[in-house]
Amino acid sequence: MIILDVDGVMTDGNVYLDMDGRETKGFFIRDGFGILMARRAGISFAVITGVMSPIVEYRAAYLKISEVHQGFQNKDEVLRGILERNGLKSEEAAFIGDDLFDLPALRLAGLSAAPSDAHPDVLKAVDWVSQYPGGRGAVRELIELVLKARGDWDSIRREFSREL
Repeated sequence: MIILDVDGVMTDGNVYLDMDGRETKGFFIRDGFGILMARRAGISFAVITGVMSPIVEYRAAYLKISEVHQGFQNKDEVLRGILERNGLKSEEAAFIGDDLFDLPALRLAGLSAAPSDAHPDVLKAVDWVSQYPGGRGAVRELIELVLKARGDWDSIRREFSREL
């Protein structure tokens, strides 16, 4: 399972407000396609975010991510619950986060990851740092790393590129 933070990981961390005060966020389409590819290979996903946003619910539903936990600063406790409900050990989970309140969950996950523009303390603490910033390919790069480590990348790549 790959567990994702939202702001600063799935997005670039910016919050956009219109003239009526409605919030919107931008999501990188290749990250979403990476999630689709990984799901095809049997990898499940969850989202843990410290904010509450209907946009997060909408994006998760579009990507068919059913484990969505919003408004939580204690992400390690939420992660423990996710692992227990899904019958997984921490070694079977990757978590990607970008800021200080992600550190407890990052320490719990078997593979901890961060976008290139994460907080310096996070960059020092994780197992792997993407070459891409949040909201610009970090999620996709992590997914491809996991698919390659599992030996699934070649078949997934062939399936989607229609190579024989």
